[in-house]
Amino acid sequence: MFPWLAERDGQRYDDEASRRDGRCAASIDARVPRGMLRTMAPTTFDGTAGYLVAPELRDAVNVAIDLEKPLLIKGEPGTGKTRLAEAVAESIGAPLFVWNVKSTSKARDGLYLYDTVARLNDARFNDRDIRDIRQYIKYGPLGRALLSDERVVLLIDEIDKADMEFPNDLLHELDRMSFSVDETGETITAKKRPVVIITSNNEKELPDAFLRRCVFHFIAFPDEELMKDIVRVHQPDVEDKLLSSCLVRFYWLRKQPDIKKRPSTSELIDWIAALRRAGIPVERLEGEMPFVGLLLKKEADVEALVNVKTGKLRSIRQ
Repeated sequence: MFPWLAERDGQRYDDEASRRDGRCAASIDARVPRGMLRTMAPTTFDGTAGYLVAPELRDAVNVAIDLEKPLLIKGEPGTGKTRLAEAVAESIGAPLFVWNVKSTSKARDGLYLYDTVARLNDARFNDRDIRDIRQYIKYGPLGRALLSDERVVLLIDEIDKADMEFPNDLLHELDRMSFSVDETGETITAKKRPVVIITSNNEKELPDAFLRRCVFHFIAFPDEELMKDIVRVHQPDVEDKLLSSCLVRFYWLRKQPDIKKRPSTSELIDWIAALRRAGIPVERLEGEMPFVGLLLKKEADVEALVNVKTGKLRSIRQ
């Protein structure tokens, strides 16, 4: 039984402690059907040594795994959406297949490609017997995940980069976990249903039909207390005073309304690493932000910071 479920009518997936935590937006707001508690498997994911997970996110992952539904993860860049799939794969001991979606991606690309050029070249130069079309079928990440003899984790990364029809074109494959290879007449059906994690930066809306088939979770940006724990995973020996001072400056910077691309967790970790290697004293952070190029990546944002520091917009201590 999941530790965050209790056998009583009306119990929600997220317990009271998780709701009070407030570090991530609640993603599951459904009541547990009677009888489900007896069939659910034990918790399989609780984070890893290198990936700290808030209770709500842990619950979303485990529900998606147990119900065999895709997990749709949204959140601003740098909140650990892609790293989540790596952590889940590590935690359950499964291989990770990654499908990096691009603006030109089509759903069939993730299943397979028929290499007609190679077949034509072989026919032209008599390099091999071209009658076996299967040798010219190149399977994509989703196709390989369905062909695998063991359970795998499939990451479909940044699905919102593709066109609007892309998610709908995946509905059958994600529902049935099977697909047909038109050139050979074969039907491929998954032996082990993969754990599917889909990420989105919320650049465009996803179709309702697609959303209905997913467990959804929004990863909120970590608060200062959780961020301290995250930084210490990567830099366990960072000085308390330096860490506290960096976090004050980091969150102050994120709150500035004129900063368009707010710095992310990974950029904070890199910034702290640079400060430590350069031996920058903590006192220097009170009046300036050394190596600001590790935090701000747009010229307009750097200029906005300069304006703030010179008092043209607001006091730097606000």
